Amino acid sequence: MLEKDRTADSAVLEEVFDRATLMLIYHLLNKGVIDRILGVLKSGKESRIYRGLDPEGDDVAIKIYLTTSKEFRRGMRPYIEGDPRFKVIGRDTRSLVYAWAQKEFKNLQTAYSSGIRVPKPLYVEKNVLVMEFIGEDSSAAPTLREKPPSKPQKMYDALLKDVKALYQEARLVHGDLSEYNIMDLKGEPVIFDVSQAVSIEHPRARELLLRDLRNLNRFFKKLGAKTREVEDVFKWVVEDG
Repeated sequence: MLEKDRTADSAVLEEVFDRATLMLIYHLLNKGVIDRILGVLKSGKESRIYRGLDPEGDDVAIKIYLTTSKEFRRGMRPYIEGDPRFKVIGRDTRSLVYAWAQKEFKNLQTAYSSGIRVPKPLYVEKNVLVMEFIGEDSSAAPTLREKPPSKPQKMYDALLKDVKALYQEARLVHGDLSEYNIMDLKGEPVIFDVSQAVSIEHPRARELLLRDLRNLNRFFKKLGAKTREVEDVFKWVVEDG
């Protein structure tokens, strides 16, 4: 199905993805959106992220959503159904997955254009999202979970500013922010996995914001950072100025 010299392991791809996804990957290779798919960077129940190369030979991250994952029906639909940007969605899992990929792409676009440190979105089609590779020398930057920051106070303060900018400038709440989806690139945080991020008009936006802030406090308090009261930070984030 896939050209052997353009993927790290075609057999592995064919074992993981359905025929429609494999045909889409082949289409993106032929179209020149990507030139190669290399090793797996992250594997989860809903998606896999691969390191790839663009036609110029630069590293990119390729996120491929699994169209057969039952996790989307159980956990993801409420985030979309409560979002005014997504009014009409098919009931089948594939339609939901496609909408979810579009949602992440749009969230990345909005956050990136607002100056928040997230991977730059490059392309999306159906259940495949191509974005900027975050790392150095073809090695992905570690998550805070994988490698706690050497300067936790600086990182904590920077992330609070990012959460505020996300709310005030991008008009979004991440909704699942934790040490698992923040990378450390040369001492600076880069937030990723924004597929579930919701508009601040979402009925659960403030509840999710509180959860994000509690997660940051929990993690950074263990590292010895001087954290702020969640209620105080919440007020600072949602108020202008």
